Amino acid sequence: MMTIQQTDNGKKGAFYMEENGERLAEMTYVWAVSGMFIIDHTEVSDKLAGKGAGKQLVAKAVDFAREQKVKIKPLCPFAKSVFDKTPDYHDVL
Repeated sequence: MMTIQQTDNGKKGAFYMEENGERLAEMTYVWAVSGMFIIDHTEVSDKLAGKGAGKQLVAKAVDFAREQKVKIKPLCPFAKSVFDKTPDYHDVL
């Protein structure tokens, strides 16, 4: 499993996976109102297709939201589908 990294400038951010300097998976978000961020896009390289990389990014976002005591609004269709299928994540919605 690849390490998931995060970048956040206070207005927007991303969870991502890189290998040899190449970004192979990324989920971006923007901070909305205080205490909430919006997942707006998820993209996974064909190199990671079928390996659950997108779901791992969503899980990392959920962990981050819980640590920061904030909520998530998943506007990205992929992220929304993961939330819809994972009742354990509904505490951060």
